Amino acid sequence: MIHRIVITGAPASGKTLFFERAKNELFLSDFIFFDELARQLLIENQNYRTNWDKFHIDIYNRQIEREKQNKSKSFITDRGTVDTFAFHPQTAKQVNSTIEREYNRYTTVILLESSANLGDKFYKTDLIRNETAAEALKIEKKLQLSWSSHPKYYCIKADSSIEKKYSEFIKRLKRTIT
Repeated sequence: MIHRIVITGAPASGKTLFFERAKNELFLSDFIFFDELARQLLIENQNYRTNWDKFHIDIYNRQIEREKQNKSKSFITDRGTVDTFAFHPQTAKQVNSTIEREYNRYTTVILLESSANLGDKFYKTDLIRNETAAEALKIEKKLQLSWSSHPKYYCIKADSSIEKKYSEFIKRLKRTIT
């Protein structure tokens, strides 16, 4: 079976850290890993922040293209196409698609809850992700609403122990592919 797995989450969810660590898991050695496009594009061109329509359409199109190029291989992606709709709902209309159609692209979706759920003590920002904890929780809600109807949607709860959360994440991935 070909697995097409989305890892998603709001800022400070551990998404990028877990994604990077998963690349070294032996049981995932046959998977292709697609890095997050939003972060890449913002690093390449900060002007995207003044043209959100173009930004989200470019993310969507690049995601579609890399999935097409690897359609016969299992992959794990740091965000999927539905994420663009959660962040920028008009993108669905602009690319002539629906959330339901996009669900069919993926076999499994794992949402990692943000550390913003645990309070300010656990919430960190950086130069690219500079949302407040309250903004991160709003983003998380949008992602949950957008993805939660996927038939294989799973949520890994926020935890003060990043290792415990990572262990739950890995258990979910193992159950997903076996």
